[in-house]
Amino acid sequence: MSERLSDYDYPLPAALIAKRPLPQRDESRMMVLHRDSQTIEHRQFRDLKSFLREGDLLVLNNTRVLPARRFSNDHAVEFLFLEKLSPARWKCLVKPGRKMRLGAVAKIDHVLLRVEEILPDGERLVALAEDVDLYAHGSIPLPPYMDRDSDLADNERYQTVFAQTPGALAAPTAGLHFTPAILSEIPHAFVTLHVGTGTFRSVHSENVAEHRMHAESFSISKEAADKIDKANRVVAVGTTTVRALESAVPKTRLLKAVESNECKIGAQSAETKIFIYPPFEFHVVDTLLTNFHLPRSTLLMLVSAFAGREFLLRAYQEAIREQYRFYSYGDCMLIL
Repeated sequence: MSERLSDYDYPLPAALIAKRPLPQRDESRMMVLHRDSQTIEHRQFRDLKSFLREGDLLVLNNTRVLPARRFSNDHAVEFLFLEKLSPARWKCLVKPGRKMRLGAVAKIDHVLLRVEEILPDGERLVALAEDVDLYAHGSIPLPPYMDRDSDLADNERYQTVFAQTPGALAAPTAGLHFTPAILSEIPHAFVTLHVGTGTFRSVHSENVAEHRMHAESFSISKEAADKIDKANRVVAVGTTTVRALESAVPKTRLLKAVESNECKIGAQSAETKIFIYPPFEFHVVDTLLTNFHLPRSTLLMLVSAFAGREFLLRAYQEAIREQYRFYSYGDCMLIL
């Protein structure tokens, strides 16, 4: 157990950051971590089914990434439109912030917008002169470490093949490896968690327990909840799925006042600010498929809580030696 930010750091050669996807989604490598024996093996993502048992259930996040990135007409300001609050009022992030102080104006599609309020975390509330669909001509907001603008290929490949419900600002990247053919062979269910900027915000406090997550909305249907309740093992695909599932645990389970036949989770739509880091007791997720995550990130902390920090960082060192591809378009890890 560690609550020190520096204990979730590791050096990564820049050459291992995957800036483009592989030609085929299911060509990724898959590092398999066996928690019981503390051993590691190297496989392909296409081998996933061989590690599953009768009665296992894959749970995937079917959120869809919004084309939320826009630029002012003069290209001087970059906007990331987070949420439409009313017909002509939006919440957004801007870069550079010094150009969009309180009362500042800009034009997008020749429609004037003005900064009405600057929120404590730097987000802007902007009012438009008229109601326009800012997503209509927007682009996919790729993570900064890709160091490039999105293109037509990203419109397809930075979405999962099962993406359905628009609302995310980043893809649930563990799901990017799946093809319709592979998914059709494995029992599965979908939940929705709209990935926001809070998932990727840097942790600045050396004591990670002081970090606070931003709220993200999630929903779990009755059909999905029933399948999860009956599953032998719940195999979460991605950290966003983990956050949705562990946020949905009934309070009675958390208090240990549960009967043996009580459901694991219930159908619901809510917001979560859950921050998972060691030590954390998982109540729903039994197995995790995830990509490789940035150092010092809340995502790395979540996976550390599931696999064990020392074992996980040893696996990352081996992944670097074996030249795995890292981050959103990179390879994956199955933790059993």
